[in-house]
Formats: sequence, structure tokens, C-alpha cells
Amino acid sequence: MAVKIRLRRMGQKKAPFYRVVVADSRSSRDGKFIEEIGYYDPNQDPSVIKFDEEAAKKWLSTGAQPTDRVAKLLKLAGIQ
Repeated sequence: MAVKIRLRRMGQKKAPFYRVVVADSRSSRDGKFIEEIGYYDPNQDPSVIKFDEEAAKKWLSTGAQPTDRVAKLLKLAGIQ
């Protein structure tokens, strides 16, 4: 089973915020997920990025692959 760390879109139309979730790569963008490990709100100034560092490091060490955007957010948060 390929596991990805990716963004799940939440919020109203034209006012999105995102939850960072660990999900099976075959599930849909807003479908089933295994665990929620953080959130990202680009609407605030400056953007809010919050991670559960222990959970993120655990999933990265077990082989979960972050998407490109999540990899950038992890780098900004100082986790990866």
C-alpha cells in the first residue's frame, strides 16, 4: 500500500484551508484518510502552517511520500 502525505481541501468556496493528512494514494483528494497531522491556512497573513511534528516524523520514517506542496510546507516548518 502506497501512503502519501497530502492536503485535504476544506472551507468555503474561494476561501479554502487545508488539512495535512496521511492517506492511501488510491483514495480521492477529500476521501478516506489514515491520520490528520496538521493544517495549512493560506488566507491569513502570514500563512499559518501547523504540524504535529512527532506524527509527521513517524510517517516520513515509515516511508510515506509527501506531495510536492506538502514537502515545501514541511521544509518551511523545519521538519524535513
